[in-house]
Amino acid sequence: MATTEVLLLKHLENLGNEGETVKVRAGYARNFLFPRKLAMVLSKAGEKQIAALQRARAIREEREMNEAHQIADQLSKLAIVIAVKTGENGKMFGAVTPADICAKIAEGGVEIDKKKINGQAIKELGRHVVKIRLHKDIDFELSVEVVSENPIN
Repeated sequence: MATTEVLLLKHLENLGNEGETVKVRAGYARNFLFPRKLAMVLSKAGEKQIAALQRARAIREEREMNEAHQIADQLSKLAIVIAVKTGENGKMFGAVTPADICAKIAEGGVEIDKKKINGQAIKELGRHVVKIRLHKDIDFELSVEVVSENPIN
């Protein structure tokens, strides 16, 4: 397969950061990266642009790290309790998904993406620890308590 070396102009999640040179398939570069101005052909003339992109990346990473620390501080102050419907013997109907946890966190005033919540859906009542990836270097463990809406007799 034909590959080409490109200079990334923006951060792409599974490819690399701005200012990095990566090898990609020629069709991917030609049909996706170049038209969206996400990358450019690597050339000797781009050295100044590489330096500028690397400075921009350092600033972006520092900002993201600070935001992640702020979110971690806000999350540490939250107590997440999710009430679910249960049948006889306390068996849950359905499950508590990362989207449900994300919505409950949003009620507490903290906005995070549900994709950052790691783990499976919670299918049992009780206290559970959920890992949240705030940054590539920062993971936060949040305690989530799942309780019954109707008391068990």
